[in-house]
Amino acid sequence: MAKIRVSRVGEQIKKEIVDIVRTEVKDPRVGFVTITGVEASGDLQHATVYVSVLGNDEQRKGSLDALQKATGFIRAEVGRRIRLRRTPELHFKLDTSLDYSTRISEVLRDIKEGETTDEPGNETGV
Repeated sequence: MAKIRVSRVGEQIKKEIVDIVRTEVKDPRVGFVTITGVEASGDLQHATVYVSVLGNDEQRKGSLDALQKATGFIRAEVGRRIRLRRTPELHFKLDTSLDYSTRISEVLRDIKEGETTDEPGNETGV
């Protein structure tokens, strides 16, 4: 039962953080940021916010730094919007799963292209 509540609270926190980052965080370093997930601890004292940033490594680092600098503001806004006994501490982490899936897709595409050129009948000198 407690896991269900933690999951629901995590989803609500995610929804509010998305809205706060989109409308109220004015730092120009925050570029194309996507909140991919929120994992809350069992006692709701801490929440890890996973962030995906579109751009190069420098832009990712800048966006993550800007979000970490705005953590106090974002936490205060979440606390104002969601009625909890205690607002969880927010920890922003870069979500690299999209990069990982893109790399897997590239490898699979390369393997498929390699198989199509090795098939019998694709030889040009015969």
